[in-house]
Amino acid sequence: MSAKKTLFDKVWDAHVIKSIENGPDVLFIDRHMVHEVTSPVAFLGIKNRGIPVMYPEKTFATADHNTPTINQHLPVADPLSANQLKMLEENATEFGISYWGLGHEKNGIVHVVGPEYGITLPGATIVCGDSHTSTHGAFGAIAFGIGTSEVEMVLASQCIMQAKPKSMRINVEGSLNFGVTPKDVALYIISKLTTSGATGYFVEYAGNVFREMSMEGRMTVCNLSIEMGARGGMIAPDEKTFEYVKDREFTPKGAAWDTAMDYWKTLPTAADAVFDKELTFNAADIEPMITYGTNPGMGIGISNGIPTAETVEGGVATYKKSLEYMDFKEGDSMMGKKIDFVFLGSCTNGRIEDFRAFAAIVKGRKKAPNVTAWLVPGSHKVEAAIKEEGILDILQEAGFELREPGCSACLAMNEDKIPAGKYAVSTSNRNFEGRQGPGARTLLASPLVAAAAAVTGQVTDPRTLMELETA
Repeated sequence: MSAKKTLFDKVWDAHVIKSIENGPDVLFIDRHMVHEVTSPVAFLGIKNRGIPVMYPEKTFATADHNTPTINQHLPVADPLSANQLKMLEENATEFGISYWGLGHEKNGIVHVVGPEYGITLPGATIVCGDSHTSTHGAFGAIAFGIGTSEVEMVLASQCIMQAKPKSMRINVEGSLNFGVTPKDVALYIISKLTTSGATGYFVEYAGNVFREMSMEGRMTVCNLSIEMGARGGMIAPDEKTFEYVKDREFTPKGAAWDTAMDYWKTLPTAADAVFDKELTFNAADIEPMITYGTNPGMGIGISNGIPTAETVEGGVATYKKSLEYMDFKEGDSMMGKKIDFVFLGSCTNGRIEDFRAFAAIVKGRKKAPNVTAWLVPGSHKVEAAIKEEGILDILQEAGFELREPGCSACLAMNEDKIPAGKYAVSTSNRNFEGRQGPGARTLLASPLVAAAAAVTGQVTDPRTLMELETA
């Protein structure tokens, strides 16, 4: 029976402490990551119950959502943000949890620093009170977001009760076209499945495209799994995975590494395993993507026009309301639409590979005068690499400034808010109404599309700029 198991089955079943008849499984959690937004009430809960954090060494805290991205050496101006940051520090100190706050060298976005320091490992179960915890699935881990009451449950018991999701495999075969990035692959899949197409499933990504992706690209894809309704997403660990995690601070060392490797190599899905649902896409069909509406499923290839209401799933009235919010019309071309802001960053695209891609487009060019650009590294490690690799020099010569690590304009819980009515090409993960600020209009895209918009002041196919460079 075990020979037919999927990657997901193998990891899930290895962590089940107890199965409740006609109910959920009690699942052991290997790594619990917390930040300042969803943890205060959870810590208050265990305090009121007079119980400790069961395994403080398995819990890691970092400040990211409420952090400013300029002048981090100064007191945080917003009272609510300052209070939440203070509470996280106090709770981490009281319960003996690793805490990486503002000013700490390891501080950064929770889903960026986790992999950087080897907290994220193949075959692990990882939770966080944050929906984009699915990012860590890129390492062959089961990783998903949880609510505040569940955060309290994990703090108290290192376990969680979860009904086992169904399994789905999404294959993308072939090779990606010129100028197509992992972000485009994810947005393409979401556009095909819609934002509810994977509801109730845990997704495994397979096929040549994912095998060829870097670990950073895989993290981008898994990060966006929940935007099609999935509980999470994962990719089988391979030599790229092992090379990435080796020798990081919290990875096994010596004989323990050898033992871990012996186990990790058994994790990939068996050849005869059967999924509840399986889909296959052709890489050749994917071009640089951009969203035009108010959910991540409303995306198109950048050279296409906005679909008519009759050709998309869902209610016509809802669709037209979305276009009204964006001030777009059915049939409009996205190319040439003026933009006001560009945001490069977030747990989706705030890694060094993303800054390399952005810099490749802007090198030798100048920022468009009508564009405000927020370039926000996901961590201090990323920030340091930007400087060491000479990327900062390229950005500054083109008229851009680099901000300090944090979630920034992804969700506007800090000072980085897009003004009402303004258009932002964003490398983040959600384009809901008001997501980046009340009345803000968000166009989700890859770092390449963001860079092209930043130097032209409008939606531009990055391949046209890349072709000029390579001609």
